[in-house]
Formats: sequence, C-alpha cells, structure tokens
Amino acid sequence: MFRNYLKIAFRALARNKTFSAINILGLALGLACSMMIILWVVDERSVDGFHTNGKYLYQLYEAQYSDGKAEASYLTQGLLADELKKKIPEIKYASGLEQVHPYTFQVGDKALKMEGSYAGEDFFQMFSYPLLRGIASSALNTPTGIAISRKMAEVFFSSPENAIGKNIRFENKEDLQVTAVFEDLPANSSQQFDFLRSWRAYVEQNTWVSNWGSSSPYTLVQLGESADPARVAAKIRGFVDLYKTEARGARTELLMQPFPEKYLHSTFKNGHIDGGRIEYVRIFSFIAVFILLIACINFMNLATASSSKRAKEVGIRKVIGAFRAALMGQFLGEALLLTFFAIIVAIALVLLMLPTFNGLTGKQLTLPVGQPVFWVGLLGLLALTGTVAGSYPALFLSSLNPIGVLKGNLKFSSGSIFLRKSLVVFQFTLAVMLIVGMIIIYQQVEYVQHKNLGYDRDNLLYLPIEGDLIKKYDVFKDEADKLPGVLAISKMKESPTVIAHTNGDISWPGKDPNQPAVFSDAVVGYDYVKTLRLQLASGRDFSRDFNDSVSFLVNEMAAQKMGYKDAVGQPLYWGSRHGKIIGVLKDFHFNSMHQNIEPLVIRLAEDQRWGTILIRVKNDNIKEVVSGLERIYRELNPNFSFTYAFADQEYNKLYKSEQLVSKLSGYFAFLAIFISSLGLFGLAIFTGEQRTKEIGIRKVLGSSVPRILFLLLSEFLKPIVLALLIAFPLAWFMMYRWLQDFAYRTAIDWWVFVLAAVITIVIALLTVSYQSIKAALMNPVKSIRTQ
Repeated sequence: MFRNYLKIAFRALARNKTFSAINILGLALGLACSMMIILWVVDERSVDGFHTNGKYLYQLYEAQYSDGKAEASYLTQGLLADELKKKIPEIKYASGLEQVHPYTFQVGDKALKMEGSYAGEDFFQMFSYPLLRGIASSALNTPTGIAISRKMAEVFFSSPENAIGKNIRFENKEDLQVTAVFEDLPANSSQQFDFLRSWRAYVEQNTWVSNWGSSSPYTLVQLGESADPARVAAKIRGFVDLYKTEARGARTELLMQPFPEKYLHSTFKNGHIDGGRIEYVRIFSFIAVFILLIACINFMNLATASSSKRAKEVGIRKVIGAFRAALMGQFLGEALLLTFFAIIVAIALVLLMLPTFNGLTGKQLTLPVGQPVFWVGLLGLLALTGTVAGSYPALFLSSLNPIGVLKGNLKFSSGSIFLRKSLVVFQFTLAVMLIVGMIIIYQQVEYVQHKNLGYDRDNLLYLPIEGDLIKKYDVFKDEADKLPGVLAISKMKESPTVIAHTNGDISWPGKDPNQPAVFSDAVVGYDYVKTLRLQLASGRDFSRDFNDSVSFLVNEMAAQKMGYKDAVGQPLYWGSRHGKIIGVLKDFHFNSMHQNIEPLVIRLAEDQRWGTILIRVKNDNIKEVVSGLERIYRELNPNFSFTYAFADQEYNKLYKSEQLVSKLSGYFAFLAIFISSLGLFGLAIFTGEQRTKEIGIRKVLGSSVPRILFLLLSEFLKPIVLALLIAFPLAWFMMYRWLQDFAYRTAIDWWVFVLAAVITIVIALLTVSYQSIKAALMNPVKSIRTQ
C-alpha cells in the first residue's frame, strides 16, 4: 500500500511540474531562511553557555541613584572583588576584570600588539578556559606573571610547551614571565583576550583603585553550590555604601546578574537591566516563523489551485471504496514528500549562502551535520512543515463530493474561498510589516550615521599614546604639524566617540551639598576644540597665552545644570582643583545616540601620560599624511607598531547591531514579499481556472477585455489592501517600541507607509497580471465549451 501511495505521489508531482517547482522553490526559500536564522539564534543563545560553573557565576553591576535619576553600569570599584570574598562567606571565588585593551609585546626582534586584560587569582578556577600548561590556582598570583593563549604562545615561542617560564617584554617597560598557557577562547565566549595579567599588577599600576569613589573594572563572583542567590543579593545590595560616603539623596546599589545572561541582556534602563541583544534574537526568531508560515501558506494556496486536476481522481477513489482517512494520509504523504525535496534544496541553499551570511553577521556558523540533534531537528522540521503545509489541502481534497466531482460540478464553498483569501491577507500582512520595518530601521541607521554630532568626525584619525611617545608627544606633534595636509593635532584621555568616565566630585558656589551631581568628564590637550571642530557658544578654548591649568570648558548641558545663564568666568571646583569656566561648548554627542547628551566638564592636561592623539587631516591628503605619521612614529617609538583609527569608522561600530538588523531585514523583507507573490500567483491560477466560464459568458455578452482585466485585478487587490490596513498599525507600534531604545531617533513619516503600499501593490499586480491577461484574452467559445 505504501509503495502504491509513493508511486501516486511521484506521478502527481510529475504531472504538475509547474506547481511542484513553485511549491518546492517557495518552501525551500522559506526553510533555508528559517534554518539560517535558527543557526544564528542558537549560536547567540549558546554564548557563555559552556562554563562548567555557569549556574554559579555572576557579574556584578552598580545602580547609582542621584539627581532623581537612576543610572546603572557594569563598572565597579577595583577593590570590590577581594573585599566581597572576605566579607561574604557564600562567595567562593571573586575576580576583578579590566576591560580588554591592545598592548605591545616583544620577544627578540618580534614585536606585536595583543589584546588582553588584568584578572584576579581566582579567574581560571571560575571560568572554563582550559590550561594547556600551568596551574589554574597560581597562574595569576604574581605581579610579573602572565597567562597567554595558544595563539600567542605559538606566535612568540612556537609552542605552548616552549612558552612556559619564558620572559616576554610588556609595553617595552617590564619583563613578564609566562606562568600559564590557555586554549584559544571559543567563538561563543563573550570574553575574548589573548593574555591575562595579575590583578595585583593592576592595583600597583593604578593608585586610584584604593579610592572607593572611582569605578572602572568589572567584578565577577562565583557562589558556593549551597548558596542562595537571593540571600547573597540582599547582603551585597548596600555593600558599596559601607566604604564610601554618599551625599544625602544619593545611594549606590550593588546587584547581581547571572553571567551566562549578560551577553544577551546588557542594556540598562532606570537602573536595571532591560533588554539588549535578546531583542534582536526575538525579532529574528519571529521572522523565521513568519517566513516559514508564508511558505506553508503558499503550499496551501497552490495545492488548492491545482485541486481541480485531482478532483476526478478523488471522486473515483471514493466511489471504489477509499476512506477519507486514507485519502488524507495520501495527500499528507505527498506534502511530506514535497517538503522532503524542499529541505534538500534548502540545505543546498544554506550551504551556498552561509559564507555570505557569516560575513554579514560576523559569525562562523556551519551546518552541524555531525550532531544527532541536527538530524532530529531536521526530521521535526520536515514533519511540522509538511503537516502544516499539507493539512488544509488534505482536508479539502478528501472532503470533495464524488458524485458532483464526476459530473464535472466541482464547486468551492464561500468558506473555503474565504479561508484562501484570508491566508493571502495573512501572508501579505507579515510581508508588509517586514517592508515597513526595513524602511524605518534603514532610516534610523542613516539618521545616526549622518546626524550632525556637534563635531566633525570626517577625516579625523587618532592613535594611542604609548611607549616612548609618552615622553616624546611634543616632538611628535611638532613634526606631524609640518606634514602637508595636517590641519590640527590634540590629545585626550579617552576617544572622541566614547567618553565613558563620570565624576561626582564637581561643585560650584551655591551648589546644594546634599544634592549630588554627576558629570561626564574629559581630560584633553591644547587645540582640542580646533581639532574636533567643536562650536563655542561663548568664551574661548584652552590657550598657551594663559595659565589654564585650573581652567575648565563645559557644555551647555553642564552650564544649565549649574544654573549659570552666563557661565564664562564663573568658579568651578573639580575635587581639589579650584578654577573657573573659560568657555561653553555647544552640546555635542560624545556617546552612542542610545543615550542623551550628558553634562560634560573638560580640563586641560597637556602632560597626560596616556590616551589618544587626535589628528585632523585634509580629505585629499589622507594617504600621504598616514604615511608621514607612520614614518615619524617609527622614528620616535621604534619598539611599538603603528596603529591608527578613523573617528567615523569607530563611531559606526557603535551601531554594528543596528547595521546588521538593517541589512538582514532588507533581505528578509524581499524574500517574504517574493514568497508571498508565489502564493498570489497560485491564487491567480486558481481564480483563472474557476472563472473561465464566467469570463467567456461576460465576453459573449459584450464585456471588453480591459473591463474584464480590471474586474480580475480588483479581485486580487482586495486582500492586498486589507493586508495593508492590518499591517500598518501593527508595524507602526512595533517600530515605535524599537525606536524608544534611541534617545535621538528618526520620525515615523507617513510616506513610509505609502512607499510600502506602492511596493506591495506594484509587486502584486506584476505577479497576477500575466494570468489575468491570459484569462481575459481567452477565446469565449473555447472557454464555455471546456466547462
């Protein structure tokens, strides 16, 4: 019996080559798209899931309440990890972790930059980074010790075995001894570094660590297996306030987040974690389901459209005794067979498109063909898709009246017609929502990339102050100034695209001592305003013609917060530095547009011993200037490699996730509308077959071809218009919610919906026009006779 059903299924597919090809193509595209999204989603959710102690690991973050606002950050005090381990018995291990930075290493004549950090002694006992050489408990227990990756060991010492106990030069100022070699970190680790140094070394190099009012590194803890996380969270909530004095109305709360959750949940709102990359995981998960549903709906519509060709077969089989259950099994089997072919095509498409998809997403995704779970999942996808796609055609065809069918009176109830049109409405609703979303996301990405930031990020490059350049900055600046094409040079502690440091030690006459005030702060060199091309609202820039060692620049937000209408000349206190404001800068963006512009205070420190050199160059001299800078750099700082970055490129990195969503949403929207058009094409074929006699009679009675064409096209446009009416408010609501994550955002203009409507209607008309014109031009005598 099964063999007979299989023969019938193959014959049915062979007889209806066009329908079979369209069905397989539509399903294959939907399946391929869904499979790639699922691979991406699974990879995102797997990040940091490999740590053996994962369920006991927590990352701490601080919520600071002041000025009637709550702000949270992962930045914590440098002494916090050791102090927590001493005072909270439920904490088994604790480690500070400084953010990853590039540093220069040298062994013999080989000098390279490697990215790494500083971590506590417990780090390798907490996290599952296998040590190839060395002992986890002692790898980071000496200030001069360093643990390096397999890659770094092979680069400098040819192998992990040769690296142990060897010396390596760090930043050309101290020799470190390799105490451990760890395996290269996997791609699904949110932490990525080539080396780790001892936390003791970090404390020795940074005197501010002993000040509980300063925050910079991360703090990670591992609870004991019997510890209650809720009780530990309650114990540590007010822990920081025990070590620092807060102004009245201000407080700091220490909170815990399960470490494996941080990668996907790392956005703060009102002092608490609220969203992050998980939003994009959810969005693309829904898109995968939507596109697969669209493909399944196509199958239903196309199978129904070809039902008249199978009607007599069903009638004959019913007359000779076939049960409805057997017929349903037959048609579901055909759906599963077609889905099987579609999955084969989909796998081929995934293999073909994965390199491009990986390039877009920055992933290293592969089909896990060696894992049993992949094949189980594929079988589940086959069963689910085949059943969903084939259920309605199986129910419909098996329900046909055999007598009416054999007499040639195949009629479709209003209910079945309504269902098919409803499916088309559902398809295009999803497709239109994707189109609207694609346009608005693209608008927002363009908005943040081209908005006037208040400074000129074009043709602005910067390079790190390190090595001999610390002492020779003035020489470097003088030599670089002589290069044709260099317009201005300055320096700053951080970078122009991100000023993350904040200061709660700012005051002024008349300030309420019980009202804390937190300001963003920057430390810069001469010509900072000129180099960034900032705009002065009043006053002047730092100048060598004055003693500006205790002078300050503020932005308009800071002046407003201080209550100064005319801030220039007013006193300002930065800790023990008592000076005055010499200039007010027009507000400019110094962080991501996810954040509001914060009050900013800037002080002069030309002797700052680390940070970033900023260089403004002419547009037509960039290559020559870079070559000249490299020559000067190598002469003054021969033990360090020349590295630089452009401000516009670094700024765009702040919106990497949004750029990815914009690109992928465009591809998915195109794919959704294409697959939906296949379904509409099936409906056009179905309608043409069902209304052939009607069209013939209308032509005999004198109806013109344009009139008939208008009649048919208007019939197809009705579900499209309904889909637009449903999709527009849903799309507006979804995109409005998405845009709320940006402090500065584009407007949702009316023309976005008009454009989406025009795109959808034009594609729909192009899809159905051929079949409609073909039906309208058919010979009426032939049309009536064939019926």
